[in-house]
Amino acid sequence: MSRETAFAKINLALHVRRRREDGYHELETLFAFVDAGDTLTAAGATQDSVQVTGEFAGGLDNPFDNLVMRALGKLPRPDGLALTLDKALPVAAGLGGGSADAGAVFRIVRERHGLPDDWQQRAAKLGADVPACVESLTCIGRGTGTELEPLTDDESLAGTPVLLVNPRTPLATGPVYAHWDGQDRGGLPDGDARAIALAGRNDLAAPAIALCPPIAGVLAALAETAPFLARMSGSGATCFALYDSAAACDAAAARLAADHPGWWQLQGKLR
Repeated sequence: MSRETAFAKINLALHVRRRREDGYHELETLFAFVDAGDTLTAAGATQDSVQVTGEFAGGLDNPFDNLVMRALGKLPRPDGLALTLDKALPVAAGLGGGSADAGAVFRIVRERHGLPDDWQQRAAKLGADVPACVESLTCIGRGTGTELEPLTDDESLAGTPVLLVNPRTPLATGPVYAHWDGQDRGGLPDGDARAIALAGRNDLAAPAIALCPPIAGVLAALAETAPFLARMSGSGATCFALYDSAAACDAAAARLAADHPGWWQLQGKLR
């Protein structure tokens, strides 16, 4: 039996540079990963199968057409895998939940059989952030997000307490990018991960808030808890806050749970 956490992905900064002729967007992003997320368990089987459980299992319309099953289809193996996905992350939330699940599948297969030499290309065909989710370590993504630059030995944010909050409003990525104003506000700043995050921005925040106004309320509530950084992740609607201490993060989580009991939240630390 194999077990892997599909670590929640957050974009500490997301700079959209231009819309490409192929319809995708050229971007620069700082990926980071929380030490919590969905959970996958795997056992050998005669054929591949996926069972989905957990709070957000209902958000996957067809469990056999999700990224977990598609990831299995990208990886040659001598036998099948019976996977159980415990879906703890909300769907369409800017956390790369499906991509994180696919990344966990790659790690399970790597542990059991190894990965083909072209695994990065296979991962990219599943989604732009899947290659980053395989290793689930802080890195810079360029192009559509698949051109990865590892931040080797950069421990500037490792272990940082983080609080994720979602207003329980799904927000599809496509419409958010479609509402981006097309203005190139410049690339990522230089420096270590902490410096990049602090000086960076999320160019999709404004269009996401226009489509999903509750995001603004989440950001305002997080700002009142004195984090050193609060920002929307990816295309939303999840927002994150980073704190200097676990006690501050705990206090913020308790305050938001009391003030906004309907919001989803997850605490953890950056890997």
